[in-house]
Amino acid sequence: MADIIIKNGHILTMEPGKEREFKNGVVVIENGLITEVGEKTHEIAETVVDAHGGIVMPGLVNTHTHAAMTLFRGYADDLPLSQWLQQHIWPAEAKLTESDIYKGSMLACLEMIKNGTTCFNDMYIHEDETAKAVEETGIRAALSYGMIDFGNKEKADAELNEGSRFVQKWHGKAGGRITAMYGPHAPNTCSQEFLVRVRDKAREDGVKIHIHVLETEAELKEMKEKYGMCSIHMLNNIDFFDSNVVAAHCVWLSDGDIKILAERGVNISHNPVSNMKLASGIAPVTKLLQNGANVCLGTDGCASNNNLDMFEEMKIAALLQKVSTMDPTALPAKEVLKMATVNGAKALGINAGRICKGALADVIIVDKNKAHTRPFYDASSHLVYAANGQDVMTTIVNGKLLMQDYKILCMDEMKVIEQASIAAEKLMARVK
Repeated sequence: MADIIIKNGHILTMEPGKEREFKNGVVVIENGLITEVGEKTHEIAETVVDAHGGIVMPGLVNTHTHAAMTLFRGYADDLPLSQWLQQHIWPAEAKLTESDIYKGSMLACLEMIKNGTTCFNDMYIHEDETAKAVEETGIRAALSYGMIDFGNKEKADAELNEGSRFVQKWHGKAGGRITAMYGPHAPNTCSQEFLVRVRDKAREDGVKIHIHVLETEAELKEMKEKYGMCSIHMLNNIDFFDSNVVAAHCVWLSDGDIKILAERGVNISHNPVSNMKLASGIAPVTKLLQNGANVCLGTDGCASNNNLDMFEEMKIAALLQKVSTMDPTALPAKEVLKMATVNGAKALGINAGRICKGALADVIIVDKNKAHTRPFYDASSHLVYAANGQDVMTTIVNGKLLMQDYKILCMDEMKVIEQASIAAEKLMARVK
């Protein structure tokens, strides 16, 4: 007997090379895996989910965020980057407690489950608290402690010890839903020597690396002044790059940089909303894809985005490439949908991002029976250009129902919202 059967859904498989669709199909789930996909099944299950004509698709993969920064949602908006960071965000972060991180992370997990994100890639401080939230809520995540050394040997030792401790404690935990990574913050906040040590430790432990790269023009100028080259070339020179690296942002890239990233198999997490809000620039996504790079999507944290809605991220990613290249065919809906599912799963090394036999049962159902999603012609187009996170009806992770018919099953929704709101109020009082 199966655990879950989803019926009456328009199934979008997102299988690379196949990309089959079943207009009225079934998905069978057992022991956390998808065991059957098709037009009908002879299986029976303990739980039958009626998709009500909704779109059944792989859960979305958010490849770059800072979950606990939900507590900064709407705080210090519309300011120049240096003023925003130095006068507001950094002072507030200095006042964060472990309890704040837990409550902010719980709120982030709730938000992501409600808007169809089944896995996220996180880097922040007090990351054990985020891991606890992931463990409790049932979502999937790749987590890393954010490390900064600023060239200080003593600080570098302490940061790497903490990063290593986190990896040893959490990698593979929560029934395999948690994978741990090393999280050196960025090439301009971490010394070259420290980055070499991180590279070696990650390879020794067999885990991935999550890092910010060339998010701003200021970083580009700083790196050229310090090393006589940009971040991409410096990292390439120390053999930092391979397919186990997830590089967030990658906005200020030359054609040569793009070639290096593609040839080394680096995974690029594109964060269009955050890049626009902070006026960081427009990443050359179209060129990256044309060169064969694996480009995926991330929201960044709520301080520089305000929400964790991957549907919004998909739409803006597509529109931004069209207007920046002045080409309406740039980054079509099917391609950006791949970035949010298949490509994201590949970047994080998880067997997800597609609906097919043997894949992890990370599945969502999106309501297409609303005023803004009718009439219905093309599933990919509707998901990218018409739908939003509030259209997600059901979220399944690892074969477990976390939300069904818009009802959260894995936590007390109102309690999580209330606790995070109170934590934010107390945090702002301490900042003042």
